[in-house]
Amino acid sequence: MAITLTEAAARHVSRYLARRGQGLGVRLGVKTSGCSGLAYKLEYVDEAAPEDLVFENHGVKVLIDPKSLAYIDGTELDFVREGLNEGFRFNNPNERDRCGCGESFRV
Repeated sequence: MAITLTEAAARHVSRYLARRGQGLGVRLGVKTSGCSGLAYKLEYVDEAAPEDLVFENHGVKVLIDPKSLAYIDGTELDFVREGLNEGFRFNNPNERDRCGCGESFRV
């Protein structure tokens, strides 16, 4: 499978990287955290690590460390606006449960 971005997410990342004036793409991973055990981490990156897996959608690169791929394989990264709030949404087919606050998940 792979990691994909919606057009909205790709536009948001591209605009942000253009404002920064540099950047290769975004790194998506997981960390141990929260009530349910795992939390997503997302950061802008300027260079790839040797072990990174690279996926590209709509001209934007998404870098994944191999350890995280087992938890997020097949995930679609979306960027949504709901009222005054906006942010990334992770549509992960491996997710079995999410904590009430929405900050962590379990596979």
